[in-house]
Amino acid sequence: MLLLIDAGNSLIKWALAPADMSAGTGPASWLHAGETPHHETDTLYDLWQQVKPERAVSRVLISNVAGITAKERLTDLIRKLQPEPDNIAWFASAPVLAGVKNSYDDFSQLGSDRFASLVGARSLFPNENLVVVTCGTATTIDTLSSDGVFIGGMILPGLRLMANSLAGNTAQLPDIGQMTENIPAFATDTISAIRNGCMTAQAGAIEHAVTVHAKPLGNVRCILSGGAAKLVMPYLSIPAQIVDNLVLIGLHAADAQQHASDPLC
Repeated sequence: MLLLIDAGNSLIKWALAPADMSAGTGPASWLHAGETPHHETDTLYDLWQQVKPERAVSRVLISNVAGITAKERLTDLIRKLQPEPDNIAWFASAPVLAGVKNSYDDFSQLGSDRFASLVGARSLFPNENLVVVTCGTATTIDTLSSDGVFIGGMILPGLRLMANSLAGNTAQLPDIGQMTENIPAFATDTISAIRNGCMTAQAGAIEHAVTVHAKPLGNVRCILSGGAAKLVMPYLSIPAQIVDNLVLIGLHAADAQQHASDPLC
């Protein structure tokens, strides 16, 4: 069996999939999947032991952007699995992988989660011009050409980070709390005005990226992922779609390329 792990800034997402690549690489082939906040990392061991099928986990592929402590805790948990997986790999950006060419000035500096999302997006929508957006702690907006070239991207504060920063640094404004949908275009109270401004900034950045990307290339598909995607989506004036667990999808596609010729494990 294959254990896929996406250790992000807020959550650890995971999926268990057959090691047999003939089963496919999308969520439809996953046997189990879930997500856990970092402060509950230790619960993952019992969860994985309970849900894994009769066949043992033979290999693990992990994207980690949560730092060394998260890496150490995950390593300890994985090594406790019985039997211990034969192969534990930490996903990192590469010059070329699974049909995606990395055009970063220093390819290794592109975050593993962003690169995995690009791989996942291309595996789902091959030969299309893509704008891949992750609405998380940070909002990342990355562009991919139809021939698989990562053209570049942008990073801005995520929706909640942007709103909390404004509320926390403006005199006598309370914390805005939970973001809500259906914000009016022009608010008549301060808290709603903050929410509206932040939401408009997120949507505007995404729409600008799509417009610029489409100018030389024509049709562009916009994909949204991440925890705040469903909040941002209604405020876009362009066609877009939400794809959950895009990093895990990319990890699965990358693993499939590497192990396509391997025997079942």
